Amino acid sequence: MALLEVRNLSKSFGGFAALTDVSIAIAEGERFGLIGPNGSGKTTLINCVSGTLQNESGSIVFDGADVTRKAAYQRTRGGIARSFEIPRPFFSMSVLENLMVPLGYVVHLNNKNSETEAMRILERMGLADKAHAQSSSLSQVELRKLELARAMAARPRLLISDEAMAGLSGSEVDEVLKILFDLNASGITIIMIEHIMQAVMRFSQRVVCLDAGRIICEAAPAEIVKNPEVQKAYLGV
Repeated sequence: MALLEVRNLSKSFGGFAALTDVSIAIAEGERFGLIGPNGSGKTTLINCVSGTLQNESGSIVFDGADVTRKAAYQRTRGGIARSFEIPRPFFSMSVLENLMVPLGYVVHLNNKNSETEAMRILERMGLADKAHAQSSSLSQVELRKLELARAMAARPRLLISDEAMAGLSGSEVDEVLKILFDLNASGITIIMIEHIMQAVMRFSQRVVCLDAGRIICEAAPAEIVKNPEVQKAYLGV
């Protein structure tokens, strides 16, 4: 049984169809890539999956339960977490405090236990030495790691990584990829939305390409880059 099933999902904004009859099944433990040009529907899809947008038709099933009508916070508590393309930590708080907030709210840990858990997550992200620094002092790659850490504070079974490597150098991309590989190796299913094709190809076991709100190709990384429709829509060739 798939961990996540998106069934015939459609979403419109006024007269614009952002998603049309999109169906995807993602296995537990899978490394799944989602690509497509700007405006293809990637963000709308993950917003519907995470609950920040309500789809108009179709359904979303997570771990065998229909979550289509559940609120975003209920989906987060149920095991779906996401990072955001633009990190927005609590800049007035320390890095440690940024993790203690979701650990208290989502996981309901007390202060002592949330601090212990937060430090464990920061170690995993390579941010332990920044625990007591203000989040406003972090570099771009450190902010990306903090964004992933905040998502991991919800103890997800499914992590949606939205453009976690945007604007990073090659070595910084490698750092974030290592974190994502390590998270996946611990049993977390990961959906990667990314414009850095080399990162998607290295990380993903299977890739779906969206264009104009529809799936145009679903294949292994080595095959999807050869697909003429993908080359035309996404690679511009």
